[in-house]
Amino acid sequence: MQRLVDKVAVITGGSGGIGKATARRFLEEGARVVLVDRDAGGLATAAEELGSLGDVLTVTADVSEEPDTERFVREARERFGRIDVFFANAGIEGHVAPLVDQRLEDFDKVIAVNVRGVYLGLQKVLPSMQEQGSGSVITMSSVAGLQGFAGLSPYVTSKHAVVGMTRSAALEMAESGVRVNSVHPSPIETEMMDRIEEEIQPGEATEARKNFEQIVPFHRYGEPLDVANLVLFLASDESSYITGVHYRVDGGMGAQ
Repeated sequence: MQRLVDKVAVITGGSGGIGKATARRFLEEGARVVLVDRDAGGLATAAEELGSLGDVLTVTADVSEEPDTERFVREARERFGRIDVFFANAGIEGHVAPLVDQRLEDFDKVIAVNVRGVYLGLQKVLPSMQEQGSGSVITMSSVAGLQGFAGLSPYVTSKHAVVGMTRSAALEMAESGVRVNSVHPSPIETEMMDRIEEEIQPGEATEARKNFEQIVPFHRYGEPLDVANLVLFLASDESSYITGVHYRVDGGMGAQ
């Protein structure tokens, strides 16, 4: 359908499963894509996998660092002249442990990437969109941004924070014609979930997975493509009257 023809999209966490799946969908729909990640090797692999689909720029950067954020925004604009879509997707899960046993340094690391990283991204990208009078921002939250999960308090805290940031940015940007929405996946087939399963039940990750599947009404994990298709809709002009909304892609968890 070529829903993103002539649009430039920046995706953080671009070498991960959801980042790559979203980049693929964007390229298939005509966008030029900037992939941002601190994993240079992963970015190189992603560029090799996706390069035949269209114009891909990769930028190695840490989203929690202001100079790095300024640099990926600058490089995107220098290469393509504008930014129409920003998918603030980069995130980490932290360690699985009761809140009273969490280490402060691990909490700070999760907040730095999942909250500070989104904050810096919005702060540096939104002025470009304001100048254009258009743009779509999609922030990555989680079902954990809408409910609690024992053992993951830093992650849950960070994803709730993204909800508040999204709402505030949506109100601030509305008069400029810039939309800001969040997505909230349930467990998805990604390396992040692999790590969480292993931490919950070391050596018995399969059992941890079964327990997660039981809390999802579909009784299975989602695929990165399930998230990518939702992000594509929010990035496209088909969602031109939607802002400040929090979209679940969760196999029915929100209906419980």
